[in-house]
Amino acid sequence: MAQVLEFKLPDLGEGLTEAEIVRWLVEVGDVVAVDQPVVEVETAKAMVEVPCPYGGVVTARFGAEGTELPVGAPLLTVAVGETADGRPAGAGSGAGTDSAKDGASGRKPAAEGSGNVLVGYGTSEAPARRRRVRPTAPVVNGRPRAPEPVRETRADTPQAAPSTLAGRAAPADGPVPVISPLVRRLARQNGLDLRKLTGSGPDGLILRADVEHALRAAGTQDRPDTTKAAAAPAAAAPAASTASVTRVPLKGIRGAVADKLSRSRTEIPDATCWVDADATELMRTRAAMNAAGGPKISVLALLARICTAALARFPELNSSVDTEAREIVRYADVHLGFAAQTERGLVVPVVRDAHTRDAESLTAEFARLTEAAREGTLTPAQLTGGTFTLNNYGVFGVDGSTPIINHPEAAMLGVGRIVPKPWVHEGELAVRQVVQLSLTFDHRVCDGGTAGGFLRYVADCVEQPAVLLRTL
Repeated sequence: MAQVLEFKLPDLGEGLTEAEIVRWLVEVGDVVAVDQPVVEVETAKAMVEVPCPYGGVVTARFGAEGTELPVGAPLLTVAVGETADGRPAGAGSGAGTDSAKDGASGRKPAAEGSGNVLVGYGTSEAPARRRRVRPTAPVVNGRPRAPEPVRETRADTPQAAPSTLAGRAAPADGPVPVISPLVRRLARQNGLDLRKLTGSGPDGLILRADVEHALRAAGTQDRPDTTKAAAAPAAAAPAASTASVTRVPLKGIRGAVADKLSRSRTEIPDATCWVDADATELMRTRAAMNAAGGPKISVLALLARICTAALARFPELNSSVDTEAREIVRYADVHLGFAAQTERGLVVPVVRDAHTRDAESLTAEFARLTEAAREGTLTPAQLTGGTFTLNNYGVFGVDGSTPIINHPEAAMLGVGRIVPKPWVHEGELAVRQVVQLSLTFDHRVCDGGTAGGFLRYVADCVEQPAVLLRTL
């Protein structure tokens, strides 16, 4: 007899709590194998294909493309049949069986895992606790029908004006076709009765877009909060009209960047120092390297090599602060992050063990990680664990900036554009290639003398690359 198992969105690691469905890779009725990717999701850090730990027939999918689901929410259900020896076919480590049935038949749960490595499921023995078994989805017109969503039973939810809601109303005692808890919360916060909506998703499923459309029609998104209005200053500026306001959700990479930068500004007492440097000799050195043949060396790689040499002299900046233990944690290895702008937003890939690499190796690794960032294929491991960040904002055509530290690191070096400027060289006014360097640092890990010494050493290496020969 077939058994219907529910596969939930697993913990994708690195503290991620939600993911957005980008593309379903299977349809209802498809046969899937153990560890076969079934859905592509986008987290705050990367695009990930999620493999299913069960083998069988897909009976239901939960969430349309574009839906944001929290970790632990159902993704799909799989009907797992039984083989000749009585064990579920294709069931992985997450496929728990009813303990009473196991005792009656003498069967034991499968001990081997599915082999996948996502956090939260697979690679371990089946859990000892009993799992609830869902009934097999009924078949309608030769096709399996998705199970009925959880019924909305809140009686205290205010109703929106019926005249503003499209579609016919659901029966008062029928189920509310909503799966996503985010959709329920959005409706509840805005006083919207989901029973008055007709969903545009599969089988009438109410999506987030349906709720937002109804809210715009009813004008509830712009309804003033009387409690907050009473506390607001009398001189507050009048709110803009609804037609001129666009709300962009802080989610995905944009939301992760917002959270991280806000935390950095809140926790880290940062300070910034900067200096102009004559980069003419550095550019000549690079030109000579590239003229000698072999892979071309990038300016970013040379700056990274200078950074690692400077951190060897000033290790205080290759650190972080453990606020709970009230300790400064210094790192012997330099894992260098670099800011990369992509169509999905700003990401900071990390070059592992940058202090052990030469300029040629750094160039190749920067190119590899940048390409992966643009394609959206960076893994969470490639976006975390940095100890120092290099930010080349000169590619945007600007000279200077006061960068925000990439929490929990202790410092970030910013590099502006390299442009011809008047410069006094050997006592005479000349046109030289000038760059502005800025260092933002956590004042808890060092004082201004250390930060100034680091930045001055970087500037000296930019102006006279031969200085690096002392540390090679």
